[in-house]
Amino acid sequence: MVDVLDKLQILGEGAKYDVCASTAAKSNKIINPAIGSTSPSGICHSFTPDGRCVSLFKVLLTNYCEKDCAYCPNRTDRDVPRSRFTADELVKVFMEFYRRNYVEGLFLSSGIFHSTAATMDEIIKVAEILRYQHKFGGYIHLKVLPGAGAAEIQAAAAVADRISLNMEAPSALHLARLSRTKEFNSEILGTMAKIGAHVGQFNNVSHTTQYIVGAAEESDQDILTSANSLYNRYSLKRAYFSAFQPVDKTPLAQETATPLIRENRLYQSDFLLRLYGFHLGDFVFDSRGNLDSELDPKLAYALNHPDLFPLNVNTASYHQLLKVPGIGPRSASRIVAARRSHRFNDPRELKNTGAVLKRALSFLTINGQFFGDRKLLEKPRRQAYQQLTLWGDERDFSAKLITG
Repeated sequence: MVDVLDKLQILGEGAKYDVCASTAAKSNKIINPAIGSTSPSGICHSFTPDGRCVSLFKVLLTNYCEKDCAYCPNRTDRDVPRSRFTADELVKVFMEFYRRNYVEGLFLSSGIFHSTAATMDEIIKVAEILRYQHKFGGYIHLKVLPGAGAAEIQAAAAVADRISLNMEAPSALHLARLSRTKEFNSEILGTMAKIGAHVGQFNNVSHTTQYIVGAAEESDQDILTSANSLYNRYSLKRAYFSAFQPVDKTPLAQETATPLIRENRLYQSDFLLRLYGFHLGDFVFDSRGNLDSELDPKLAYALNHPDLFPLNVNTASYHQLLKVPGIGPRSASRIVAARRSHRFNDPRELKNTGAVLKRALSFLTINGQFFGDRKLLEKPRRQAYQQLTLWGDERDFSAKLITG
């Protein structure tokens, strides 16, 4: 008989490919919780370098699954140890880990065992026991399974801080390359529409999704087009991207792993879509629809639009400033606020706003003066890229796109 620790090893390992959602939101599902209270600043989670959360109890309810996703370690015909928790068992394990201060919250996913409805009911039962019997007030993220019904989605949203349905692929054509048992329009988009409708009824729950990047021969443009549609149509909070990594004993075991830089470029582009006012037409794609692996997408935009730059830092609008490499939402807001009583005359003044001068100066004028390289925008793109790298580590200004 498989004991609880053996189950935990199997089902914890099976959950590692799900990307955890980051959060800094204070949970308010339970008023005056008996346990699980957090500081006023909210729940904080630590992340490993590959972006996976380490402070949540991340586990599968079961790794039995009736689906045949070609990339998935838990696909139906893969010969691996299988196990499942009952709701009571999983709650007991979580509470023990929580009391030992190993974890702050729960990230619960599952394969589909018997049926979508039966598995969803068990997932929801875990959260309901935590909320209503143990008065747990901490963070809970529940996966919604493809094809889940409206009642199940509503029940999950009532007890979770975040729910998520994995898109996996951006279109029916791409999903068909990965699975013969998943139906894109009804099971994926149809369920996403139900989530979008029900999340609006709860002002303290959000929903996210995840794409497997590179498994279905899709382009970056395909993925970003899909994600942008979800943001606009279904109130999606955030899309996550997981670079495909081949798994032994799956149909894609011999395929090449997707470079992590591709995942990184998609995250950067997603930030631009959600936080910087960029549109799909602003991104620079190659002939195959992919982003440049050597240029971050904001720098690529600036270098491909020499007609728009340099901008006058004293007159450019907030949204125009967001298009400048080295300037993010916070520094753009500070620049606009400072201009109400001050005129910028010197780059050192601009530095006080948080702008990254080594990236920004060649795309701005300050009080009529240009402090960057006047020939930068006239050079071939690769040469311009090389010039910019002389000012600092390219990893700094591509990986830290959130600051500009």
